[in-house]
Amino acid sequence: MYPACPKALASRAVRRGQALAVLVALAALFVALGACGSRPTPPSGGAGLARVRAAHKLRWGADIQGGEPYVWEDSEHGGRRVGFEVDLANAIARELGVEAEFVQNDWSALVPSLERGTFDVILNGFEVTPSRVGRVRFTRPYYCFAARLMARRSDSAVQPTVGWMRGRRVGTLANSFSFEYLRAAQAEIVPYEGVEEPYIDLAQGRSDAVLLDDIIAARYGEPRQDLRVVGDVADGYYAVAARNEEPDLQAAVDGALARVIASGELERILSRAGIMNERQRRLMTWSESDQRRMLGTQDTRQRLNGTHVMLFLRGARTTLWVSTLAMCLAIPLGLLLAVIRLYGPKPLAKLAGLYIEVYRGTPVLLQLYVLYYGLADVVKLNAPAAAILGLGMNYAAYEAEVYRAGIQAVPKGQTEAALSLGMSLPLALRRVVLPQAFRLALPSVTNDFIALLKDSSLVSVITVVELTKQMTITAVDVRSWVLPGAMCAALYFAMSYPLSIVARRLEEKMARA
Repeated sequence: MYPACPKALASRAVRRGQALAVLVALAALFVALGACGSRPTPPSGGAGLARVRAAHKLRWGADIQGGEPYVWEDSEHGGRRVGFEVDLANAIARELGVEAEFVQNDWSALVPSLERGTFDVILNGFEVTPSRVGRVRFTRPYYCFAARLMARRSDSAVQPTVGWMRGRRVGTLANSFSFEYLRAAQAEIVPYEGVEEPYIDLAQGRSDAVLLDDIIAARYGEPRQDLRVVGDVADGYYAVAARNEEPDLQAAVDGALARVIASGELERILSRAGIMNERQRRLMTWSESDQRRMLGTQDTRQRLNGTHVMLFLRGARTTLWVSTLAMCLAIPLGLLLAVIRLYGPKPLAKLAGLYIEVYRGTPVLLQLYVLYYGLADVVKLNAPAAAILGLGMNYAAYEAEVYRAGIQAVPKGQTEAALSLGMSLPLALRRVVLPQAFRLALPSVTNDFIALLKDSSLVSVITVVELTKQMTITAVDVRSWVLPGAMCAALYFAMSYPLSIVARRLEEKMARA
């Protein structure tokens, strides 16, 4: 056995030193960010109301995906935004002497967007929950809702009790009032981003029940003939939220909302939306003691602890598992598509080309939605299977182009020489062309695998709790995005960097061969 070349040893030492330096730098950055994130934000001196009046507009953040009756685009009137919260925002802004301006924002990220100044207040079915109290300033409520449990009509065993929910698969919106209720009840929570998807899954038997606000249940769950209302389990409130360091703006909006309620305008707004009921009467006599009771006195802020770390590791395991199985599907399927496109009969070659162009030309998020929800009546897949199949079929299109480039890079003379020796075309491809093509394609395949690790975060839209989704859930618990984000980034790096090292060594080995 020959001794290692000094130059090669030096090169390996340099690479190891670079890797160590990167890890040390990342660790130092995470510690610094964590130290910065642990310090409270200094108060702004109450400049919120002055800013709103100087701009002559109240910017309110909401997610139009929430749909009817909150805020949605009316297709019959040119896509104009309508909804009871649009009317309420206009009424509050009028009381402040300014105009209301809608700002679109993902519902799960409303709080960090508010904190960074994307808009002035949150007004979007934003529930008062223990994890939010103390992080934002809530006004008096403008709607009292009930958390409503629904089940399949054929399932008579479902009960609106904590005892029944324990250990059951119950769907709800991530980081919502019902989410926290189910977590306290020790249910197996199935988190969603939209309001219609939980009821689709429930009807398909992918969950045992759905717990959501009665407004949502009435619009999206109750019209389904195969579902039934089990009962209401708890009451909650919607309120307007302002930044914690802007008590003047919160007080001004609270006063404006009080005048809107006292004048009867809120009742008229709710009646037009068809959501006025007896529960709303308590808002008409709302007092300071009611406000204190709604907000509570207990600070539920959590510190990042060992339980959170274990949940992050579980999310990382899910990410790695889904990505690996999806790539195991993408590689052979991509190779098959490439071979058919280059050597198959013309009709099959055109079909393979069409597959590649369609999958490369449409977003993977759309493909996941169609596979899991759109084809639910035809293809009955659970969430992990749909995630693996969706990502694998998408990346197969990219792998096909990688292999096609690799095959075409092999000199044609080698194929002709193999055929002249009596080999069939399949045998020549298997023994001569494809081994060389795979060596040429390996760097791109590795790069695609690393990209797939990160794209796997999209599968959270079909209820798979992977690493990024776990980060967003933990960020709400600890009321900070810095440390959870740093831990999430570190785990992604820990998964992708060793893969790149293994790929480089495999490339070197194949080059020597």
